Amino acid sequence: MFGAFLTAGLLAAAPAQSQDAAAKLPHVVILATGGTIAGSGADSTTTVGYTSATIGVERLIAAVPELQKVASVKGEQVFQIASESMTNAHWLKLAKRVNVLLAQSDVDGIVITHGTDTIEETAYFLDLTVKSRKPVVVVGAMRPATAISADGPINLYNAVLLAGSQEAVGKGVLVALNDQINAAREVSKTNTSTTDTFKSTELGMLGYIQGNKPYFYRQSTRKHTADSEFDVSQLDALPKVDIIYGYADMNRVALDAFVAAGAKGIIQAGVGDGSIAAQMKGPLVEARKKGVLIVRSSRVGQGIVARNGEANDDELDTVVSDTLNAQKARILLMLALTKTASSKDIQRMFYTY
Repeated sequence: MFGAFLTAGLLAAAPAQSQDAAAKLPHVVILATGGTIAGSGADSTTTVGYTSATIGVERLIAAVPELQKVASVKGEQVFQIASESMTNAHWLKLAKRVNVLLAQSDVDGIVITHGTDTIEETAYFLDLTVKSRKPVVVVGAMRPATAISADGPINLYNAVLLAGSQEAVGKGVLVALNDQINAAREVSKTNTSTTDTFKSTELGMLGYIQGNKPYFYRQSTRKHTADSEFDVSQLDALPKVDIIYGYADMNRVALDAFVAAGAKGIIQAGVGDGSIAAQMKGPLVEARKKGVLIVRSSRVGQGIVARNGEANDDELDTVVSDTLNAQKARILLMLALTKTASSKDIQRMFYTY
């Protein structure tokens, strides 16, 4: 059954608002993609080992009747998957739908319900491809809808509140869970199971949601959304970009396999400051001579990867990821390769976005 919070939410439903009051509310569209927020477990104490993506968008909305107090809400089921199965095709479909909706005068903001495993990647892809300053908020849950302590209802409520707020306009794509607001570019999942997993560990979150109001304390200085140069409206696919992971005694097998499979770009999640092992320099040079773009990132997860620091990037014709982790560097490189094959221009993009 659809959990304790559905029953509790319906019992707590507020009286219907007047038509005048409802007309003044912001119009928010909820695009559902699946994930834990739409998941169900064997019983009310199941918080691991549950099944994701089993509950549709209309039931999610019905389970939080308090939404009617803060927005006029409509829902669409874009797809219904666990987010570890997210693909480039899903991203393109989602970005195009978001842009169509945000171009409408009767849509003030978008909420996207999403599995947490790749929420940071989808959010950053949208941050680079949404063509509007209207709020877009990506939200999920760490516990299924059937759990006693389900975090989905309050997360969804906060996300709708945020998406309909003036405070969120022009802030880029936001990730809102656990009463916190984070920038898509900077947030990452940092814990496998706890509800406070999403953090912008070094640069810090943007703000809080408290007492039915968002509070912003900073914002990202990097370009995003309406100021982005990327346009996916005519794209049916993205260039193939893969990630190789740095470790002691690393070998070239994965790199060679990706290049042979047609990779147009490689993100090296190197050790430390994106260091290149001695035995990997030759294979990376070979790949670059074949036209494959190489971006040096780091497995560390924090800090700037210094250009011409641990490797001579000018000599190798490689790009550094700045502060982007490997999975987000992959997204930016895919989009960059839709516009140019120039390593210099792509390096500019990594310092811009």
